[in-house]
Amino acid sequence: MKIVTLKQLVSLSLFALAIALLPATSFAELPVPSHITPPVGEHVGEDVPQPIEFPHNRHVKDMKINCMYCHTYARRSKVAGIPPTSKCMGCHKMIATDKPRIQKLTEYWEKGESPRWKKVHDVPDYVHFTHEKHIKKFVFNADFPVEDVEQVCGLCHGELREMTVAEKKKPLNMGFCQRCHQANGGPGDCWKCHK
Repeated sequence: MKIVTLKQLVSLSLFALAIALLPATSFAELPVPSHITPPVGEHVGEDVPQPIEFPHNRHVKDMKINCMYCHTYARRSKVAGIPPTSKCMGCHKMIATDKPRIQKLTEYWEKGESPRWKKVHDVPDYVHFTHEKHIKKFVFNADFPVEDVEQVCGLCHGELREMTVAEKKKPLNMGFCQRCHQANGGPGDCWKCHK
């Protein structure tokens, strides 16, 4: 059992009071971890059609599945990775088998294929972005609760918990990244990001 300090109790009470005073529309907004200054910027573009309309909102918001459960490479690789169909079928051999999305996924599985997912959050080839370094800095090295990693992921990927198919909501351009690096002590050396 974890012992709560007086400081933590006061912080929690102030947080609860702040939440209670927020207008109802603010509850949809993803909270920003207090140790991160989020970069400013929004992206409006075309949606990327996917072979199956994957409901991020159902998995992240309703089922509370951690981003890194499906995107297992994020903590140890440049890319977050798309989960293999076998991971999806681990649950969906038994769960929601009557849903058209799951039936389509099962068809891929039975053929020994994976859906051909299309990249939504992409950066140019000359940009060296690594999920691992960002997850280490903002989660593991900051002692941030891993179960709340969606707050960190949301800084660049937007509020996936409110989306079905992932949509690009942040610009992921040089200005966006530079603002984040400047505000959060990231490297300023061009060669850290450009190869």
